[in-house]
Amino acid sequence: MSELLKKIDARTKLAGTNKLEILLFSLGIDQRTGRKETFGINVFKVREVMRTPEITSAPEMPSSVEGMVSLRGTLVPVIDLAKYAGVISEKRPEIMIVTEYNGHTQGFLVEAVDTILRLDWSAMRVPPDMITNRMGGLVTAITELDKGTLVMMMDVEKVLAETAMSEDNDSHHFANIEPIQHDCMVYFADDSAVARRQIERTLKAMGVRFSFAPNGMQAWEDLQKIATQAELANSKVKDSVQLILTDVEMPAMDGYMLTRMVKTDPRFAGIPVLMHSSLSGNSNQKLGESVGVDAYVSKFEPQKLSMKIREMLKL
Repeated sequence: MSELLKKIDARTKLAGTNKLEILLFSLGIDQRTGRKETFGINVFKVREVMRTPEITSAPEMPSSVEGMVSLRGTLVPVIDLAKYAGVISEKRPEIMIVTEYNGHTQGFLVEAVDTILRLDWSAMRVPPDMITNRMGGLVTAITELDKGTLVMMMDVEKVLAETAMSEDNDSHHFANIEPIQHDCMVYFADDSAVARRQIERTLKAMGVRFSFAPNGMQAWEDLQKIATQAELANSKVKDSVQLILTDVEMPAMDGYMLTRMVKTDPRFAGIPVLMHSSLSGNSNQKLGESVGVDAYVSKFEPQKLSMKIREMLKL
């Protein structure tokens, strides 16, 4: 399994090509469908894959959190993804995917890992309501392989938010955000419902108007309409939108490609692009810079997000 992931750090050439690589894994037979469903996670969020080590149980944790393991001297929470997703597995998960994003490290217990698949974000579609409802919003995108296998991209940001943080008791994160004193409009794109709620709460606390899209393709279509309206009104787009905020991982068009489209279209001159992602490594920030991103801020840190937005709006 180390061979499977040893070249992940060298996959920087995917930036701006609208391509991604995902690690495929399974959780067991889903009793609701009678099938062994296939899930995916972006390899940029995967640190390693290993046999499940001994887990030490911890009190007062969500039911899907099995406990903690020590990895090279660091305590890491372990989440049983089958239990979290409502998949009834007949055997104890033997594989743990160690993930790192949003500045957190956690282990995901899975039944098995398959392979790393490279594909285009345009092949990833927004999941139909049937899958969204069945999986409780846990799937952000789907794609179908050549043999007819359906792959579901799991919203691991949602998993982290609901196992490591409580949305009901996080008001203190927004308490000291100061409002902007002048009228501003921010357009943002993010496929995670949890992330969109955090962005909305931050912008509302700042008193900033906003509009959004759940993926890069829809965002680009919306931005082109705004640009066309500005041309008809003989005005500049930056008079209508003062900042574009984008996630990286999104179906149809990712944040790198969206940024490249914006930065190569002269109509959007003067509008800064702020990348807001759970891919918190330095390499991913460099990838954003390579396509023209003006600044980068990690997810689920409302105070830092508000400060960066305030800074960007003053440019």
